[in-house]
Amino acid sequence: MENKRQTREERRAKSAAIRARQEAAERRQKFLIYGISSLVVLVLIGAVAFVLVGESRQQAAVEEAASQPIEGVQTFEDLSRTHVPEPVDYGQTPGVGGDHAPVWTNCGTYTSPVEEKRAVHSLEHGAVWLTYSPDLSDEQVQELTDLADSRSYVLLSPYPGQEEPLKASAWGTQVVLDGAGDERLEPFIAAYAQGPQTPEPGAACSGGVDG
Repeated sequence: MENKRQTREERRAKSAAIRARQEAAERRQKFLIYGISSLVVLVLIGAVAFVLVGESRQQAAVEEAASQPIEGVQTFEDLSRTHVPEPVDYGQTPGVGGDHAPVWTNCGTYTSPVEEKRAVHSLEHGAVWLTYSPDLSDEQVQELTDLADSRSYVLLSPYPGQEEPLKASAWGTQVVLDGAGDERLEPFIAAYAQGPQTPEPGAACSGGVDG
């Protein structure tokens, strides 16, 4: 009887030892999973914070540059604002103000030229019109498209016959740019989209005509 009792006790002891080892292994596995998960979360939080801080600093730099005179910007005054049906011969290429169509061009990106008289009406509403040479590379056009799509008062289109890679125009204001990577581009948009030169601030850049 005593031998049987010892055998049962040994089996219970072995079973208890096995359970203890299993429970310890499960605890280690849980700790490992929780530790890795926590590390991943911390890495993700850090990455997001890094991106947000970078974007915040970049935006601050753009706003600072926009508050200063932008090199190469030309201004034009005493521009008429009459709605006319007939063609208009603008003094600038493209036009930055003057008589224009009764309906404006909707802000956004266009892969074909837009009606200049309607685009000038968009400028009256506070839009910035980015016109690029038809020879501009696809990579730069895509970069400009991404930029324009992220802004509510930007109009982007090719301009036939434009020799300069890129021009940015607002009402009464224009600058020639070297391309999509020109560091003056974003400050110009920040300064002049719905800027103080806008004749009709707050007017819509949608609800008009495409093109």
